[in-house]
Amino acid sequence: MALWFLRGLRRGVVTTGYPATPLDPWAADLPSPPEFRTDLLTDELAEQLTQICPSHALRHRLGFLGYDVGACTACGRCLAAAGPAARPSGEVELATRERTDLVKTIPIRGGRA
Repeated sequence: MALWFLRGLRRGVVTTGYPATPLDPWAADLPSPPEFRTDLLTDELAEQLTQICPSHALRHRLGFLGYDVGACTACGRCLAAAGPAARPSGEVELATRERTDLVKTIPIRGGRA
């Protein structure tokens, strides 16, 4: 380890763009946070999803579903309960510089004219 450290000091900082390669194919099988279809979400469904979320990543306000992707554990309970109104996003790399970038406000449009 010491040789690696000294070589880094001698050559300077060497970094690569991330990711150096595309996402590994096995990552497609990892659990991922859901994405919601606003046209199929209803206030009743949003309230039900809020109640079953163990990490409190979902919050319901009349007409909106608050979704904290950073708090989501991708447990799949909302996916099972929401039916076609939610599906896995496929996103497993959720790094961001600002915590607020992980908090979403989703309009509820289902059941409205």
